[in-house]
Amino acid sequence: MPRDFFARPAHLVAPELLGRVLLRREPGQTIALRITEVEAYEGTTDPASHGYRGKTLRNATMFGPAGHLYVYWIYGMHHAANLVCGRAGESNGVLVRAGEIVRGHAHAASRRHTAKNHHELAKGPGRLTLALGIDRSLDGTDVCAPDSPVQVHEGTPAPSAAVLSGPRTGVSKGHETPWRFWLAQDATVSPYRRHTPRKRPSRTS
Repeated sequence: MPRDFFARPAHLVAPELLGRVLLRREPGQTIALRITEVEAYEGTTDPASHGYRGKTLRNATMFGPAGHLYVYWIYGMHHAANLVCGRAGESNGVLVRAGEIVRGHAHAASRRHTAKNHHELAKGPGRLTLALGIDRSLDGTDVCAPDSPVQVHEGTPAPSAAVLSGPRTGVSKGHETPWRFWLAQDATVSPYRRHTPRKRPSRTS
């Protein structure tokens, strides 16, 4: 996909990513994933965004330019892959939440030993990055470059009638904004979970 595709507000890019193919190239192996679920985040105007409080070493890639991969480690558990959108300095991005592996099944499955079936290989952002071998070493990767290890290809864009939208998953602020987009009745889409505040252990005397 050309850089101009990404150089727009994230909430406009996000639904148009559904049905596109995320390609992960490794030495001697390629994995392709059809994107089925995404979430948009828009910088300093969006309290759910990593860029809401400004630029840091961790989120610098999210501030552009567009068409790059922003990867971060979340909850001390897994990586999340985001496609940078908008104009440089705006901190727009689309989290790729889920997808269907359409090429390289065996390689993806070798990383996802707990997956019960094909649909679970990349069902959720942590499972997706694990299946594709995406980690912080790929932060800043130019997905529009012809020799890039991660690219977005045209695939088959989803018709608007097949795209649903709703609140974003697991965010404590701004969850009501309907910037989560997914393909209706697709088995690879992850379940919606509203943010639940973590309870601090009670102190006993």
